[in-house]
Amino acid sequence: MPDVPEVLAQILARPAINGVRLVAIDGPGGAGKSTFAGELAAAADAPIVEIDDFISWLDLSDWWPRLEQQVIEPLLAGRDAHYQQRDWTGDEFGDSLGEWATLPWAPLVILEGITSARRAVADRLAYAVWVEAPREVCLSRGLSRDGGETRRELWTRWQLEEDQWFAADGTRERADLVISTG
Repeated sequence: MPDVPEVLAQILARPAINGVRLVAIDGPGGAGKSTFAGELAAAADAPIVEIDDFISWLDLSDWWPRLEQQVIEPLLAGRDAHYQQRDWTGDEFGDSLGEWATLPWAPLVILEGITSARRAVADRLAYAVWVEAPREVCLSRGLSRDGGETRRELWTRWQLEEDQWFAADGTRERADLVISTG
């Protein structure tokens, strides 16, 4: 892992939009994004918006307008974000919406999760981090976290969709920082 205070200094040296710096931590599932996001958030005293509150196993990309409208646009306008989270408890695939959450405006906000640094938001990010690990490591971590071998087919399909998404979007190539784990 990189030196978190050094990364934070790089982020804070970037210009803010209406006083806020959006930082995206992107990469494949199981790569270690949440771990790095937690460390950065603790160092910066910054909130994290988890993409898992928007994405679902059945929807890798169509959820993005909801994140734009409920989180990114309000924060960049200097307002609190108010967004509806996925219902992972009542719907194992996360296709249903559940509770509402409010994220108070902050000068630095971390967007953590798959496709958070996509081309559609790149011009509004202060900083983009790409976290990667060998495919087998990601699969092992994902299965361990999400239900074991019963999820292998789901995870294998997901990894193929991720590969296609990231190749078409060019996400890794735009990152300010690449972190390899595993």
